[in-house]
Amino acid sequence: MGNLAPFFVQWGLTSLSLWVASYIFSGLRFADGGSLLIAALLLGFANAIVKPLLILFTLPLTVLTMGLFLLVINALVLMLVSALVTGFTISSFWTAFFASIFISLFSLFISGVLF
Repeated sequence: MGNLAPFFVQWGLTSLSLWVASYIFSGLRFADGGSLLIAALLLGFANAIVKPLLILFTLPLTVLTMGLFLLVINALVLMLVSALVTGFTISSFWTAFFASIFISLFSLFISGVLF
């Protein structure tokens, strides 16, 4: 169980970030707590597996935009998760774009406060 503690802490931080983002962004909604927890879990897996592949495939564009295309990748990963999880909806790309920035910054802030 000790080896799983960092995983559960990160999952909790992601869940908290998504929950707060759903109150700030009207276009980001969860049907219930279960869809929130599943979305947080899937977002963690997508950030660990899918996001690095997207970064690799779009490396020239990322370099050309001096890293700003990574914000688009974050939004696309969040939209992918919303497409896969029933009960999790995002109204538009721009909602996903700004929500992904907020989620990243909020998670970073909470991690800094806790650790």
